[in-house]
Amino acid sequence: MSKYNALWEYVQKSEKEAFLLTFEEIQEIAGIPIDHSFLKYKKELAEYGWQVGKISMKNETVLFHKVD
Repeated sequence: MSKYNALWEYVQKSEKEAFLLTFEEIQEIAGIPIDHSFLKYKKELAEYGWQVGKISMKNETVLFHKVD
């Protein structure tokens, strides 16, 4: 079980093709602060049919999009 499972399940339930979440929203959903380990864990999202797109450190946002 990944520490980001709650986030992956949230993303999987989205009916959108792509959407942005702020770091703060991710923290609320996952129940943990986003940190550098997110880069390692983001690969797990492919199992849910999604990918992490652009991560903006300046805007503190993460783009998620469905995989075809």
